[in-house]
Amino acid sequence: MTDLRTKVYQMFILGTDGGGYKEALRCGLGGMIFFTKDILSAEQIKNVTDECRKLALIPPFLSIDQEGGRVERTENIHGGKKYLSARYAFEKGILASQTAEIAQELCSYGINLNFAPCIDVNTNPQNPIIGERAFSDRPEDVIAAEKIVSRTYEQNGIIPCVKHFPGHGDASVDSHLGLPEIDVPLNEMEKLHIAPFKSAIENGIDMVMVAHLHCTCFDKEVLPTSLSENALHYLRKKLGFNGVAISDDMIMKGVAEQFTPIEACVKGIKAGLNMFIYRHSTSDIIETIEKIAELAKTDAVLSEKIDDSFNRIIKLKNSRL
Repeated sequence: MTDLRTKVYQMFILGTDGGGYKEALRCGLGGMIFFTKDILSAEQIKNVTDECRKLALIPPFLSIDQEGGRVERTENIHGGKKYLSARYAFEKGILASQTAEIAQELCSYGINLNFAPCIDVNTNPQNPIIGERAFSDRPEDVIAAEKIVSRTYEQNGIIPCVKHFPGHGDASVDSHLGLPEIDVPLNEMEKLHIAPFKSAIENGIDMVMVAHLHCTCFDKEVLPTSLSENALHYLRKKLGFNGVAISDDMIMKGVAEQFTPIEACVKGIKAGLNMFIYRHSTSDIIETIEKIAELAKTDAVLSEKIDDSFNRIIKLKNSRL
């Protein structure tokens, strides 16, 4: 029987900065995320992922953001050469072949989870963060592209994670720098931005990343969707998503300016989030995990939500790792 502390550790994916990840893996850390600075050569990153597997109490998600174009973490290995961005790969008709190439490369490094595809519909031409990361500004194109990418990753041993629910395409602010407001009525959100997520869920996607956006269709008060009970209830009940809901990076100012790490994580867990990404593994983040485990001993709701999250995470790991 898994103890409560281990279950809480399972809910986190951390980066290497700070070095706390090694002990955290021994305590049951859910996974690791790797960035450009972590990936210096094919042999080196394979050694790192092998070490993480050996340290881990429970098989870990070993993850990356590898979309192609602006969001790519293997430049050091490729000597600066990049894969095409999602939009251009889709427009040139090479999406399936490029995705297969990315998946095979990631597998060779020991990586098993990619935070891709980005299925935002880029409706705002001035969007500072999405742009060509989106396949298109038309939902039907995004739906078609998502099917190709997710299926290709799954066929090649990589777990795909669609992002950024409920849709980052209309944003005019980078959520790394602040909290964007999406002031779009729900019926329009459903028609344009949520449609690709609905399709992905109907096709059995296992993981959805939830964005740090304030969507007025879900909450009148200023609250990131990632911590919104209304948004996560919609994802589960209206869209029927039964997989793992994971946050975008929790150090982004879209969430970190409004809440301390402990406040944000407790609120997120109670809202229905299952996992959190932190790009560091510094002592304050390890302390946050420990504090949540302590709080859950006397908070029945928190404890119940942690149990649910742990079960979802383990179910996915048992089926895919």
